[in-house]
Amino acid sequence: MKKINELIAVDKPREKLESKGASALKDYELMAILMGSGSKDKDVLQLSREIVKNFENDFDNITLDSLLKISGLGKAKASKIISAIELSRRYLIKQNTKITSPEQIYAELRDFKNKQQEYFIVITLDGANHIIEKRVVFIGTLNSSLVHPREVFADALTDRAAGIIIAHNHPSGNLEASKEDINITNRLKEGAKLLGIDLIDHIIFSKDGFISLQEQGKL
Repeated sequence: MKKINELIAVDKPREKLESKGASALKDYELMAILMGSGSKDKDVLQLSREIVKNFENDFDNITLDSLLKISGLGKAKASKIISAIELSRRYLIKQNTKITSPEQIYAELRDFKNKQQEYFIVITLDGANHIIEKRVVFIGTLNSSLVHPREVFADALTDRAAGIIIAHNHPSGNLEASKEDINITNRLKEGAKLLGIDLIDHIIFSKDGFISLQEQGKL
């Protein structure tokens, strides 16, 4: 493989993007543009190929720590990559994700699977069940006095959402809905009805799986 300084101008990633468009570039070439430069011991193209290979092995679990294990990749460049991934993910979620099953919801909650505290999350959806936004509303031990409809529905109203999905994790791994979980669900169901917003589901999840209160007939 040639190094970047061995390529003629039209074959260099940046020049290639300008002349042919981003879709014409290979993954490692796009990465090279994002990186800007290599390291002391590795040319930018060599380093970019290593990073892309790392992506192919386990893209869903790419973290800052995993990137820093790549020789020649420092914290500044690794942070830039993580930021680009997250920004792309957010826009793809907003534009493309249509929720049709609890399994899809669980996939959207991957960032919270290993949390050691309880996270209460609200996902707002449009009339076609496309995701508008995903937000953390509360962190800590949940009870019906703390999870107030005002906080849950404030952003849904701002988003002009047609429906919401609520979710929270059980760090213990126990996926059984508690009495408090049911109380919270019922209280929010009443609030949703008054506001003309559909409460589509309540997902309780852990790193090992999930339950859907809608599927269990508890919603």
